[in-house]
Amino acid sequence: MRTTALVICAALLACGPLAAHAATTASPQYIIHPNDQLNVQVFGDPTLSQTVAVLPSGDINYPLVGSIHVAGETPTQASATVAKALKKYVRDPHVVVLVQSQGKADVLVLGGVQHPGKVELTSSGTFTDAVAAAGGLAAGAQLYGDATVTDYAGGTQKVSLEKIYSEGDLSGNVGVPDGSTIFIPAPATIDVEVSGAVDHPGEIELNQGDRLSMAIAKAGDSPTSDGDLNNIHVTRLANGGQSQSFNVDLYQELQQGNVSKDIILQKGDVVYVPKNKHGLVSQSGSASSNPLYLLLIGARLLFPNI
Repeated sequence: MRTTALVICAALLACGPLAAHAATTASPQYIIHPNDQLNVQVFGDPTLSQTVAVLPSGDINYPLVGSIHVAGETPTQASATVAKALKKYVRDPHVVVLVQSQGKADVLVLGGVQHPGKVELTSSGTFTDAVAAAGGLAAGAQLYGDATVTDYAGGTQKVSLEKIYSEGDLSGNVGVPDGSTIFIPAPATIDVEVSGAVDHPGEIELNQGDRLSMAIAKAGDSPTSDGDLNNIHVTRLANGGQSQSFNVDLYQELQQGNVSKDIILQKGDVVYVPKNKHGLVSQSGSASSNPLYLLLIGARLLFPNI
């Protein structure tokens, strides 16, 4: 008994510096993930003490026993798991598992983020970590349904963007292991042409489903442009190649709260805003200086799918 105690104490002293280093890498409650590097110490048998990598499957390959699944366990739990597996070959094994370094996870983020593409996280990275690494959500993305997380094995999980980003509920903030793909739904974009009395005439990019007021707001309708919003002209090319034209009194429709008359634009539409002939479009002043109009345009920018 005295000899055994001396051997255990000597082993503890030998791995002391390593244990101190590992403690700075991960807390005792850290959850082991694929790609982590683990240092496994078996006291009294230095041939079994070694550093192993956690495979994408969550297993480690260990002498004598082969594959042992440790992902999802704390270091303390993994110590017990390895000791149990060694009992078939080693009498009363004393095992300590330390996290030597956290692994890296490559995650592909697609869809409604600022910078779609591959991002690198730590092995403990979560869904929100991946979105942040991709530059954050694109404007209004949380309004377009749930995101999908697909792991390297093809398993999928749904993540509610609204709960996380609108309600602050992080209960669905799932982990994203190495090789995962995240898809965040976002509306398709379309290009329309806006010309005439606007601040920035030319091609304007809209989200599919955006209305005429959004195109005018993006093109700019400052008082200096002096656009006549009572007589906007929209030209559209129909499926059969026929040209269709619409005249829209946008100012009056918005003033009356008739949002349905604020038409939804389609790809390739051409919008022409004529110059205001008299500098006034109503007794209350120009449309661009009317507080109600400016409020409605602001609402369109904040809530693009209304």
